[in-house]
Amino acid sequence: MKFKQLFEMQHELDTFIEETQNITYDVFQEKGLALLVELSELANETRCFKFWSTKGPSERSVILEEFVDSIHFILSLGNMRGFTMEAWPEVKEKAELTPLFIETTVAATTFIGAPAKDTYYELWHLYGKLAYNLGFAFEDILDAYLAKNEKNYERQRSGY
Repeated sequence: MKFKQLFEMQHELDTFIEETQNITYDVFQEKGLALLVELSELANETRCFKFWSTKGPSERSVILEEFVDSIHFILSLGNMRGFTMEAWPEVKEKAELTPLFIETTVAATTFIGAPAKDTYYELWHLYGKLAYNLGFAFEDILDAYLAKNEKNYERQRSGY
């Protein structure tokens, strides 16, 4: 499966959700806020900023699921503004997580406030960098996305 197919899968899921929930208005801002929340939940699971605590990060599977939760919203926001990407952004660049999360949050907020192709691509670049620094290969992300996508359908069918 190619990365571009995730945009199509996300469009199908979003259409299903909007029909199931009778959404008739533009939910770009809501999805934007959801992205920021998911990005914060991801940072929280890594515990990278918690200098006051000796507890380590959550299990890899938990961190990957949070990562993929935000991927759903980046795909969705791109679809809403007509932006897609051909390939996963392979960014093999070491970085400290705390400043990387801050930079990614700024990029997400910038895109949400003024959606443009260049800011969208920058957001994906930073997610590629996050993936690399969290130790996730595209195959990991793809498998987790497919599993969560199906879970999201199940949630809609069961009245989540």
